[in-house]
Amino acid sequence: MFSTDEWTGRTGDVWADEWRRTDRSHANLTPALNAAILASAPEAGRAIDLGCGAGETAIALAIARPRLAVTGLDVSPNLIAVASQRGAGIANLGFTVADTSAIDPATAADLFVSRHGVMFFADPVAAFSKIRIAAQPGARLVFSCFRARSANRWAMLSDDLLGPTAPPAGYVPGPFGFADRDFVADVLARSGWAGAEVRPLDFDYLPGAGDDPIADAVDFFSRIGPVARALAEQPADRRPALIERLRELLAPFAAHGVVALPAAAWIWTATAGAAV
Repeated sequence: MFSTDEWTGRTGDVWADEWRRTDRSHANLTPALNAAILASAPEAGRAIDLGCGAGETAIALAIARPRLAVTGLDVSPNLIAVASQRGAGIANLGFTVADTSAIDPATAADLFVSRHGVMFFADPVAAFSKIRIAAQPGARLVFSCFRARSANRWAMLSDDLLGPTAPPAGYVPGPFGFADRDFVADVLARSGWAGAEVRPLDFDYLPGAGDDPIADAVDFFSRIGPVARALAEQPADRRPALIERLRELLAPFAAHGVVALPAAAWIWTATAGAAV
């Protein structure tokens, strides 16, 4: 389970250090999400990227819509620092350290977007209700989130290393908090978002590349995600064998200079409805 404190601390700091590889890992998801965002994006007005991370989605939107004021929000100061540096010089773009679950109701945005940034709310109905209140009439919401953990091979590697873990009962904030489409549809409806539509996207997750893509993927997984968490919980003398086993698990997915693992996401769209 992830908490706001984690993202303002070590987890956010590691993601800030690893922004190049995290962007690359989602490289086959990002174009589809960006296309969905642009299909909903007005030419002018205001857009907010919820949980913007290192800023890739907000930057792409600001460049594509130069008359749209785009603001990226994230609780991690280090991620916001990276995003601000990457987006420097783009006049219609800014980044702010803020908790998107407590968004200012006076925001009055025309578009809310997120790439995998909305599955961490402690109370998703309350959070999306606040986002709805901060929306202009008819504002659009577009976000991506992972589908079932079992459909994301990269997420199952920790089970291969240490044995399966029991799935949590009910909603738990984290990467797979929004895997259940019926749950998400109910959250959106209860929080005032109308006409919700969702489509599945299967894509290759790219954790490794370069001269030794397997070594690159092993290093990446040792720093971020469920494998990193699992390794951190093991005695130091056991980790070398687990890392070697991880190399063996990744080998079948290495080809043409990359490691490509099957992944699965949802892309959701909805419109601000009547206030709730």
